[in-house]
Amino acid sequence: MARFDSCALILLVTLLFIVSASSAKESAHDCQRVCDGGPARRCVYDFHVEYYFTMSKACFDCPHKGEDCDRHHCIPADGIERGVIAINRQLPGPSIQVCEGDRIIVNVKNHLPGESCTIHWHGIHQVGSPYMDGVPLVTQCPISPASSFRYNFIAENPGTHFYHSHSGFQRSDGVFGSLVVRQNKERDPHSSLYDYDLPEHVMMISDWLGELGVAKFVAHHHDDGDNKPSSMIINGKGRIPKPRNELTSNETMPLSVFNVEQGRRYRFRVISNGFLNCPIQLSVDDHMLTVIASDGGAIQPIEVDSLVIHAGERYDFIVNAGQEISSYWIRLHGLMDCGPKRVFQAAILRYHGALETEPDAILTYENTNRLGKVLNPVNIAPGDDEHITVAELKAMSPSKTNDWSREPDRKFVLSYDFNPINSWHFHDPEHYPIFGAEKNHRLYTPQINHISLRMPPSPPLSQHGDLPFGTLCNESTVVNCQQEFCDCTYTLQIPLGSLVELILIDKGVTFDATHPFHIHGSAFHVVAMERVASNVTVDQIKLMDQKGHIRRNLVDAPVKDTVAVPDGGYTIVRFMATNPGYWLFHCHLSFHIEVGMGLIFKVGEHHDFPQVPENFPKCGSWLPPVDEDEFESIVIHNLPYNVTDKNEKFGDGTTLRPPTSSDLEESFSFSSGESELTTEVPFTLSDEDNFVIPQHLTNGTLSHSESPMIHATSGANPFGISFISFALLPFGYIYTVFVRR
Repeated sequence: MARFDSCALILLVTLLFIVSASSAKESAHDCQRVCDGGPARRCVYDFHVEYYFTMSKACFDCPHKGEDCDRHHCIPADGIERGVIAINRQLPGPSIQVCEGDRIIVNVKNHLPGESCTIHWHGIHQVGSPYMDGVPLVTQCPISPASSFRYNFIAENPGTHFYHSHSGFQRSDGVFGSLVVRQNKERDPHSSLYDYDLPEHVMMISDWLGELGVAKFVAHHHDDGDNKPSSMIINGKGRIPKPRNELTSNETMPLSVFNVEQGRRYRFRVISNGFLNCPIQLSVDDHMLTVIASDGGAIQPIEVDSLVIHAGERYDFIVNAGQEISSYWIRLHGLMDCGPKRVFQAAILRYHGALETEPDAILTYENTNRLGKVLNPVNIAPGDDEHITVAELKAMSPSKTNDWSREPDRKFVLSYDFNPINSWHFHDPEHYPIFGAEKNHRLYTPQINHISLRMPPSPPLSQHGDLPFGTLCNESTVVNCQQEFCDCTYTLQIPLGSLVELILIDKGVTFDATHPFHIHGSAFHVVAMERVASNVTVDQIKLMDQKGHIRRNLVDAPVKDTVAVPDGGYTIVRFMATNPGYWLFHCHLSFHIEVGMGLIFKVGEHHDFPQVPENFPKCGSWLPPVDEDEFESIVIHNLPYNVTDKNEKFGDGTTLRPPTSSDLEESFSFSSGESELTTEVPFTLSDEDNFVIPQHLTNGTLSHSESPMIHATSGANPFGISFISFALLPFGYIYTVFVRR
């Protein structure tokens, strides 16, 4: 009898999978199935990335005819017409839902004229396949226009994940979608807590703009435009944030609906594609949320009234459909930078048999903020009876090894803030320096340890030998960065197999913000979190730790890959560096990572890396030798963006030396990020074609790999170092043209 019941349940769930898929605009993929322990499958998807438009001609009479909003290729969003970048003319892109151990193959075709792209598989660790991580100029070359790239990897780590473009602001414009890796019932530690885990119960939420992300970015960074989102969408649908009774007929867009049957328990999977500083509080009217997982890591179940989800995070929760047959609001309340524009959104939880109408309550910004117990509150740590931080969650079962609880092999202190620095990207020190501009035009640069990450010209994972000498840098190779802007390929070396502890410190001086940090190629244990004050220093946190005032959970800390750091506080995480490769670690807010708020972990050595795939694409700078006539027209320009080293001294007290591999191998233990840094200036040519001397770029300073450094110092005597450097140029040229030939 038990066997019959089990078979009947599997059949019912399978039928529900089919029904839910048939209701979608696109038919279900063969790999979207009940994971019953059968053989792994090969799951192939074709992604066509192109510019598109919301409320296009494909939408006909949407929203006046609701069914038109579900037409093929119709992207309704929040009803505001705007350009987007879409995959297969869908928003979100096609949902990838597979079983643990399946092979995922995605053929990406770039139809964007003049714009490259890549796809990152957020939450997939890419063990054995680092070349598939999808980070341009770190793990692969960008996919150029009219080109294709095939991603091929195993869905090894189960859980709720997603994919998104890692190029520019394409993620904010629509290049994202869900990626769910399910387990069979025997391997799922929470399978007894719910009846159904349906494809239609994946919630993809995102803040949203009324324009392309790059337009918002340049207006904010080069003028006085704001950096606040104007709306939100849930599975590609939503409304502008106004009460229903104030909406016009053109603004009354259809909302996402999630169907349930009374008396059943449902697993929901919510994913945040947030790209601006807008954490989102989610709640369901008259229902509690039993949270069972975050970022794919199973946790001991906890019941809450609401949860807050930051950019890049994912949460799995169970809803017990035990209320009266009706429709209930799913409320989304925008926090932080969603506050000024009072951004909120809604979806509907509808019981089978209820009228297909919206709930009666009129939603506003104020009443979407649900009171009661909240998980993952913003800038509150440690928690209390009403506030549960992620550091206070407990893993479902202790780690199979306690190796992560011992003394770390490498410990990095990574402090950050918005720094009042003359970043050459947004301020000209001579014509419009940061404090020479009006207050609303000042651009404070978010940096880790006063260094901005500048991407290399070629991906170090596949073309390490093609990198200009000295491309990689860290704190030991830069100086004076508190006074001058430093940007370079910020890389921390980690020996393979090391236990690593990161102490993330948000100094909180400039703005009251929160930054969600995401790690590629791994997940970490969140062992401690606290907001100390409105702002803190690195020395304060170090002293607290030395006195034993920071308590780490080294027993059952939750496992995540994305975590927020409280403003004026710290978050401490640990991970085992067992996956060789180059892995990005960065703030997951698009406006921050695009200006360099990140770094790269180099785990292991190149002989530890998997072999580069055959015929893997290559890219990089092309700087051929210049003709003698061109060389004679050299004019030196001082461009304030070069970071150099600190050990080779010059007459005016500045220092320079190319970094070595041993520098990158040093453990930067308890670095305060307060070290002295020096900014140097490059040489360029002023001819019409803007050629650059065929020299290697060492931490941003042009030099020849076999001749003395050529450099100029920002603010130096123009007849000092600059004159000497200019005098040396012909000798370098003669050596290059005649001796090396």
